[in-house]
Amino acid sequence: MDRFYSSISRTKKKLLFVTLDLIALPLALWSAFALRYSELWPAVKIAPYSWLFLVIPFVGVYLFARLGLYRAVVRFMGQQAIVAILRGVILLSLLLYAAAYLTQAEGFPRSVPIIFALISTLYVAGTRFLVRGYYHKYINGVAGKEAVLVYGAGDSGRQLALTLLNAREFRPVAFVDDDASLHGHSIHGIRVHAPSEIGVLILKYDISRVVLALPSASRTQRKAILERIKDFPVRVQTLPSLSDLVSGKASYEQLQEVDLDDLLGREVVPPNEVLLSRSITGKVVMVTGAGGSIGSELCRQIIKLGPRLLVMYENSEFALYSIEKDLIKRLSTDFEHNYEMVAILGSVLDDQRLDSVITQYGVQTVFHAAAYKHVPMVEHNVLEGVRNNIFGTRVVAEAALRHGVERFILISTDKAVRPTNVMGATKRSAEQVVQVLAEKSRSTVFSMVRFGNVLGSSGSVVPLFRKQIEAGGPVTVTHQDITRYFMSIPEASQLVIQAGAMAQGGDVFVLDMGKPVKIYDLARNMIELSGLEVLDEGNPDGDIAIEVTGLRPGEKLYEELLIGDNVSGTEHPLIMRANEEYLAERELNEALATMERHIADNDPTSARKLLKKIVIDYKPSSSLVDHLQGKVSERNELSPGLYGGLTDSAEVIVTH
Repeated sequence: MDRFYSSISRTKKKLLFVTLDLIALPLALWSAFALRYSELWPAVKIAPYSWLFLVIPFVGVYLFARLGLYRAVVRFMGQQAIVAILRGVILLSLLLYAAAYLTQAEGFPRSVPIIFALISTLYVAGTRFLVRGYYHKYINGVAGKEAVLVYGAGDSGRQLALTLLNAREFRPVAFVDDDASLHGHSIHGIRVHAPSEIGVLILKYDISRVVLALPSASRTQRKAILERIKDFPVRVQTLPSLSDLVSGKASYEQLQEVDLDDLLGREVVPPNEVLLSRSITGKVVMVTGAGGSIGSELCRQIIKLGPRLLVMYENSEFALYSIEKDLIKRLSTDFEHNYEMVAILGSVLDDQRLDSVITQYGVQTVFHAAAYKHVPMVEHNVLEGVRNNIFGTRVVAEAALRHGVERFILISTDKAVRPTNVMGATKRSAEQVVQVLAEKSRSTVFSMVRFGNVLGSSGSVVPLFRKQIEAGGPVTVTHQDITRYFMSIPEASQLVIQAGAMAQGGDVFVLDMGKPVKIYDLARNMIELSGLEVLDEGNPDGDIAIEVTGLRPGEKLYEELLIGDNVSGTEHPLIMRANEEYLAERELNEALATMERHIADNDPTSARKLLKKIVIDYKPSSSLVDHLQGKVSERNELSPGLYGGLTDSAEVIVTH
């Protein structure tokens, strides 16, 4: 029977309801007379009006068709269908009065049309609700459907529940809401409960999934709710953001995994529009490393601010193709902004190409995001890390200075603070290159912005954890006490743009990253919010284990954002200005000249030694593990064979 109904065409289903109405309307008229005369079979008394039993059903079907009743999908039947039925039966009742008047029917009871209107509404609507109930109970069934608890009984929660009621996979069984005035009420036949009843509801209905229908809730509120739920063995998902729902980019059935932003509870400060537009709007803006995690997001944010031209400079053909394709797609749907862009393939070490690009397009603002940033990878390839991160920065910055670029903003990292790895040491060296150039610049305003890890990037821990959880584990963490700062890519990019606009020359800006997150706890939370349990000594029957693999070369337990205590606030609450010392120009240039010789000699051992002199606070946490080291260093460093391959352990990698 289920397959039979599901296989019926839309046209046949319409004919089914037309047939039901042809039966229901004369039956409603008979019922009206029966109630008026208090007789079950008033055949004699209604004989003079028998012709009405032939006319009314066909006129009624015609009116219902004109009112669009047969276009309504019964399983989604709502207010519009009810209005169509009411309008139809009211018109039919008026036609009854008119027919009695025009035919001068004697003794026609004036109460019959009123009774008919009430009963026909009951019959016509009732048949549809019966079919709808049959569909949900038998066709859509409850067997095999996953019980879902909807957290939030507002408009979004109600719409979500209605969507789930018509889905084949899920069955909403309860609402939970913080609003006490809603407790005990029913929405779409589903009762609203207090948050304190979650545990009881999970046991009662065997709930395996909780969906947060709170698209407008603050991060703090969402974090509090997640803390309340995470101890229960349920999978937690959320609705898309309110802006995506309103814009049509996402729909209610597109449930998403819990965003790490919700776990952190970090509230986003609205950007300062004046600062955002100061270095962007109406200007020619260039982004190096435009295909990377931060570089690509910078391009997306910049393009919204109305630059005269966006120049995307990238060494990776595929990465450049990807961001160009993404922006072209946005351009095709964005009618508010009129912008131009150009994609340039090139290396940050190619000074002639950079000169050509900057002069040909008249670049006014440069965001230098190109860098090698994967800590273990750079640790294994010291000379390339030095070449790209230090000398690449110098080449781009000097090109900007030569051609009078208005602003140059270096994207730096928290790993530049008291570095324990080559990547961090090269980024601190790059900062010093920019600081020295800022000191002698009379036209270009140089600055750098330092921040921690960004969420959802190519090297972020979150996608790795999700992949490991989907594979059944284990989830790998390099150390049980390792902590990191986190920020979303869009927020970091907006803050970078605003910081660069505040620069006066040589500024080291530091973003407020909030509180550091313990990665082991993050792994545990992600496992639990996936509806699984952590497998450990205390819970041998758990689902997924967390495996501690040990720190990798150059990895640091705790990250810092400031070298010293000399820091001051700015006009933005999340941006601080640090005042930090750096090498004198002559000393730095001499060191870099020596570094060039080490690169030419293919000598990573000497290059790393020199990094310790350029960056006084650089204290390597591991021996030299460069894949091409020619000899063992002065510290009896380990053979590269011990670190011959990278693991999938969850070291949190800076990805800007």
